[in-house]
Amino acid sequence: MREGVRIPIERLREDVRLLGSLLGQVLQEQGGPELLACVEQIRRRAIASRTDPSREAHRTLRSLVDALDLPRAREVVRAFTLYFHLINLAEEHHRLRTLRDRELRGQPAPRPDSVAAALAGLRQEGVSAGAVAEFLGRLELRPVFTAHPTEARRATVLLHLRAIGDLVVRLDDPQATPEARRRAVDALLGRITALWQTDEVRARRPSPLDEVWGGLYYLERSAWQVAPVLYRDLQEAVEHYAPEAARAVRPYLRFGSWMGGDRDGNPSVTVEVTERTLELHRERVLRLYLDEVVALRRELSVSTRQVGVSAELAASVDQATAEFPALLEDPDFPPPSEPYRRKLRVVEERLRRTLDRRPGGYATPAAFVADLRQVGRSLEENRGVRVARGRLQDLVVRAETFGFHFASLDLRQESGVHGRVVAHLLQRAGVVDDYLRLPEPERAALLGRLLQSPPVRAEPEDPEAAEVLRLFRALPRWQERFGQEACCTYIVSLTEAASDVLEVLWLAAQVGLYRWQAGEVASRLHVVPLFERIEELRRCGDVLEALLRTPAYRAHVAAWGDRQEVMLGYSDSNKDGGYLAANWSLHRAQKLLPEVARRHGCTLRLFHGRGGAVGRGGGPAERAILAQPPGALEGGLKVTEQGEVLAGRYGNPRIAHRHLEQLTHALLRAGLSPAARPNPAQLARWEAVMEDLSERSRRAYRALVYEDPDFPAYFAQATPIHEITRLNMASRPAARTGTMRVEDLRAIPWVFSWTQTRTNLPGWYGLGSALDGFVRDQPEGILELRAMYAGWPFFRSVVDNAQISLGTADLSIARLYAELVEDDGVRERVYGRIREEYERAVRWVLEVTGQRELLDNSPVLQRSVRLRNPYVDPLHHVQVRLLRERRRAPDDPGVREAVGLTVNGIAAGVQTTG
Repeated sequence: MREGVRIPIERLREDVRLLGSLLGQVLQEQGGPELLACVEQIRRRAIASRTDPSREAHRTLRSLVDALDLPRAREVVRAFTLYFHLINLAEEHHRLRTLRDRELRGQPAPRPDSVAAALAGLRQEGVSAGAVAEFLGRLELRPVFTAHPTEARRATVLLHLRAIGDLVVRLDDPQATPEARRRAVDALLGRITALWQTDEVRARRPSPLDEVWGGLYYLERSAWQVAPVLYRDLQEAVEHYAPEAARAVRPYLRFGSWMGGDRDGNPSVTVEVTERTLELHRERVLRLYLDEVVALRRELSVSTRQVGVSAELAASVDQATAEFPALLEDPDFPPPSEPYRRKLRVVEERLRRTLDRRPGGYATPAAFVADLRQVGRSLEENRGVRVARGRLQDLVVRAETFGFHFASLDLRQESGVHGRVVAHLLQRAGVVDDYLRLPEPERAALLGRLLQSPPVRAEPEDPEAAEVLRLFRALPRWQERFGQEACCTYIVSLTEAASDVLEVLWLAAQVGLYRWQAGEVASRLHVVPLFERIEELRRCGDVLEALLRTPAYRAHVAAWGDRQEVMLGYSDSNKDGGYLAANWSLHRAQKLLPEVARRHGCTLRLFHGRGGAVGRGGGPAERAILAQPPGALEGGLKVTEQGEVLAGRYGNPRIAHRHLEQLTHALLRAGLSPAARPNPAQLARWEAVMEDLSERSRRAYRALVYEDPDFPAYFAQATPIHEITRLNMASRPAARTGTMRVEDLRAIPWVFSWTQTRTNLPGWYGLGSALDGFVRDQPEGILELRAMYAGWPFFRSVVDNAQISLGTADLSIARLYAELVEDDGVRERVYGRIREEYERAVRWVLEVTGQRELLDNSPVLQRSVRLRNPYVDPLHHVQVRLLRERRRAPDDPGVREAVGLTVNGIAAGVQTTG
């Protein structure tokens, strides 16, 4: 459940009452008064069950749910789900309304957590303009959109919800007439009715290209709108608070995507899919540029009868009309007195030729930007600075942000695939018979030598090798057609050793993307290791060290400007070792990897593979940035935006602006603020404490998840894991290997399952044992932990994020699911173990933070949880009942669909999936 805003709460209540009333009207119209009465009766009993200590209301609620026939149960689930969809929209609108009200009341002070607030604070702290300029020179923020299967809602449902959200905004307009408000209410009723009549659950699994179109929607709706606004925010803030650094301001946002490029465990992502993705990205962004250039041409009516024009621009127009004489014959071609319109008509012509791949188009985005900047220089030289800083500047910023590729497409594949392919090709070429049997040092040394040699001659016989080689052979062609930046990063998931990375570089060398000649290297593919599990995170520094000590690889990094990217996986590390151990391993890696890179004269960019839930690296993003160790942001910030997070952060341009503004604020603060951090001796002591806590937590977690023989049965029966893996949420399968063992299961369905049961186990399990054991063994342990919480941003972030998981969990609901476990002994023992650990964690979190209750430090979220719980409870009761029925009759399609509806409803109610 996301934290919202605080004031003025009465306006939110009005919106909720209105939307609830409209939903009730639609329920009565569509299902009759009996449906509305049934929903109301269940709602009242659910509220009573939260306040009745005798639990009689709880039993009554359960009886009501059990008495529903399947069609009515589906309707009840849909009613509560739709209620949460509407309330979520109201809260989103209220958040934006409150931000606006605060800004109006706070003037002239900058808005909290804004770019201006960061620079104002830095000036107060004595940070020089020179330091600001130096930091701005390397500032980069790169969100990467991914198709992780955590968005439970259909795209059609999301479109209806966005339209409803727009209508809610219209109702809030103080200038709206009574007639306009009546029409908006009628439109709301129409949209809610359409939503009621729309299938909530996907009938088929989305294809990779469906996901690509979804990513393009968010790029067009929000990223395209927000990029120039954030640039202007930074430009104006620097001019006000650090004017000497103004020349260092540049577009710092870049966007990436995995949709259509991530083939790790997803055989549906083929060479053809990736090529079509690149084509769609290029086509969409060029059409957006064309729309903007046409609008700008209409706007730039500046005449030489009123003001001068630069000789440079006039000459460029003459040259272009000579190149495209047909323009002069066009009766709509602007007259000579309107040189800017003439120039922009030429720009439009070049863009159209670029789109159609005809001669005369732009060879690169830089050439497009150069034409736009030429217009800007002429305006600035002729009293048109304000004109130049309007729509024209916005277009320049977009061109530098999005290029001709819109979002850079990362490719990803699992390391084992490359190992098998390289082994096959080396055996076919007669280089080595059994590459995979070589010890790691020999494999790395062999690949290092081969990278300094000509490509081998070997055609694959194995289908897997043939498909991988087909991908690599397509890459040079794609870079030629779409530009290198469109597709130049290859991520190696499950990286364990240096050879995992060198294998990909060697495959790149076979197709000319890597060339060694007398110690000089040309390289066009950036290879990125992804460290995901606890053990790999512990050894990641050694792996990077081994890579940078390999001459062929070090030359490759030099060819990329001495920049190396490393990705850290937050999901699998948590599933492997638990919440606390994963967070500590990731923090150590963020400290160690930049140190290794600096020793070798390189700059490291960390790529954070975060999910939405706390158990997958979620939580407030700005808090995570401020908690990173010094030096972790030297190469900028690259971070995944996954699944339901995309809709939440980028479905509304104003929300997207606020999200990216807060990230930028945090980057500026983390990179420049001299605010006190722990002194080295104190930090060393606290790091030793964290090492102790991490190991205690890891042991407790693995003792339950991997060592308790009854845990697999409990997990399979006390969660909807089997049902979740069958939902049509994404093109990617739920497991890499096809088995349902915890070891093989993807992290998303793992976290999703525990979220649905309100256990939230991945977000806290092991923390209680760690804190309890440490305090028992250390007489002053609690004082040390309180000092760490007060003085170390990392530890505070870890505790507060765990507090979100604990505060949104509900072990009484988890108990309902535990009753699905067939063996009484297994049920009571495993559930009891989870409950005891939960109570330990709650107790010690409150002791460390000094709070009376969980989430006292987040009162808005605390209130939201309390208000939502009674409305989510019926969905849990129905889901438990349906799971019981489904396990008795697994082939019943009606029950299967109804379970899917409850999954969507609970996800809407708790505002997270996995």
